[in-house]
Amino acid sequence: MATLNKDVFGLSVENHELVKLAYDTYLANSRSSHAKTLKRGEVRGGGKKPWKQKGTGRARFGSTRNPIWRHGGVAFGRTGNENFTKKISKNAKLQAVRQALSMQNADKNIIVIDTFECPTGKVKETMAMFEKNKLDKTQNILLVVSEKDELVLRATNNVANVKVVRPTYLNVFDILNADKIVITEKSMPMIENWLLGKENA
Repeated sequence: MATLNKDVFGLSVENHELVKLAYDTYLANSRSSHAKTLKRGEVRGGGKKPWKQKGTGRARFGSTRNPIWRHGGVAFGRTGNENFTKKISKNAKLQAVRQALSMQNADKNIIVIDTFECPTGKVKETMAMFEKNKLDKTQNILLVVSEKDELVLRATNNVANVKVVRPTYLNVFDILNADKIVITEKSMPMIENWLLGKENA
C-alpha cells in the first residue's frame, strides 16, 4: 500500500474559500457565450411610426419595436460576446488542488492501485479493476493514470461515471465531484512533483 505524501494529501483545510474560488473559476472558464438577443434595430418590422407625434393624447412612439412593447427588441440583452472567464494564480490553483485531494483523503475516498493495464482495450478490464478494488460502478470514479493512451480510453469510454485524467490535468471540480479517486502508483510521483513545484527541478 502506497504511503500518501502529507504535503499533498494530508493538509489541514481550515476553510474552503480557496477551493471554492478554484471550483468557480473552473466552471466560469468552461462557460460558453452563445446566447444572443435582438436589439430594437435588429427586430424585423417597426419601420413605420405607430401614430403621429402630437394630437392623439397618447405617449409618443417612433417604432413598434421599442423594448417596452410586445414583440419589441431587448434592452441590454446578451450580445454573444460576453466574457465569463476568471483568473486564478498558478500557486493558488495548485494549493486548491492539494486541499481538495486532502479533503477527499480525509474522507477515505482515495485508492492507490499498482497499475491499470489494458492490453486489449476492452471494458472487461475496467470492470475487473472495479471488482478487485471493490468499487461501486454506480459511483463517480476519477481514474488518474500516467499515460492516457488509446487502449485506456477504449476500455473506459463506455463505462458510465468514469473519467480518466493524467496527473497534471487534475482539477478541483473533478476531484470534489468524484465519489472515489483511483490513482496508479506510477502517477503518484508525477502528482507530487507537479503540485510541489518539482517537475522542472
